[in-house]
Amino acid sequence: MTTNDPQPKPGVMTIAPYVPGDSSVPGTVEPIKLSSNESPLGACPAAREAAAAAIATMDVYPDGAAQALREAIAEAEALPADQIVCGAGSDELIALIANAYLREGDEAIHTAHGFLMYNISTRAAGGVPVPVPERDLHADMDAILAAVTPRTKLVFLANPNNPTGTYVPFSAVRRLREGLPPHVILVLDAAYCEYVQRDDYENGAALVAQTHNTIMTRTFSKLYGLAGLRLGWAYCPPTIAAVLERVRGPFNVTSPALAAGTAAIRDRAFIAAAVDHNTQALAWLEPALTALGLRVTPSVGNFVLIHFEGAGGAKGANAADAFLRARGIILRKVAGYGLPGALRMTVGTDAQNRAVVDALTAFTASVDVDQAQHGDATLGEPLSTRSQATPADASAGRTL
Repeated sequence: MTTNDPQPKPGVMTIAPYVPGDSSVPGTVEPIKLSSNESPLGACPAAREAAAAAIATMDVYPDGAAQALREAIAEAEALPADQIVCGAGSDELIALIANAYLREGDEAIHTAHGFLMYNISTRAAGGVPVPVPERDLHADMDAILAAVTPRTKLVFLANPNNPTGTYVPFSAVRRLREGLPPHVILVLDAAYCEYVQRDDYENGAALVAQTHNTIMTRTFSKLYGLAGLRLGWAYCPPTIAAVLERVRGPFNVTSPALAAGTAAIRDRAFIAAAVDHNTQALAWLEPALTALGLRVTPSVGNFVLIHFEGAGGAKGANAADAFLRARGIILRKVAGYGLPGALRMTVGTDAQNRAVVDALTAFTASVDVDQAQHGDATLGEPLSTRSQATPADASAGRTL
């Protein structure tokens, strides 16, 4: 960009563009794609049928008020419909919040390994992102509170967090809210809340109801299997809902997305099946991966973070990624999140999960850990002094 080119507002050119998880591998027709935390069960039949029916009227603008969807959400979640704002994914809602409440130079806090869109949306709005350290990959409430200044306007907290899969109990979230100044909005990103099976967790709706400065954002992309339609929603205090309704686009959610979301949130049997599959898969995946000598951060989401310290750290993660891709398997590299020595794996179908474990069994068998730690090994290459596991060996005795 030269001085003669149109100039964006300050901060825009400091944004590192968001890089989504890959979806293809050269030479592989149907890769095992576990890079984007998509649903292994897909969308429920009712949502597919509703979206297909809505295509028939694509020449007509969608309902700008998203009335039917907001009422369906309100019924399912026991929330007031007039405090629900719908968007094209929770990404759009995060951007709307930042644009509505950040003036140039205002600060927005997020955790060190938080969702990349917090940083991007803050910079795009002219604000200053303030990343704060985590404690053992968990959000640190004391660190967040210590980072607050008079310029702080927003705090973004993903709970559970992506890509770590960790969460903080509701008591800690409440303490955070009580410690923040009244003018600071706490944005609780609960994109993965449906998967959490912990007694001390709450998604944040109670804090929204009890305060004037808390927002909960949600998505249909994960549990409901509607990632391709881009659909999310926010539950806000009335004053904040009124602000977001003024700055969102008049028809920001498409008719197929509105119809599919309305059907999906009412399909309780599908929701229960999706949660059950994820719970059982996590219970199998984490010990299976740990048995290979890999460290796995315990997750409450629909993904696991796999660390490769014993296989060379960042070098090991890159080698594992190449090894997996050569076998048509795509996980998510998370160096952009400050975790270069790890890969994030979405929970897949039973067959996909077994395929990843089998491939990583072969990979770890090909790595001399002691040499890798000293940078002497060629990671991912077979070692003459080591016998290699085969997929059949790796899967022996394991069941899902």
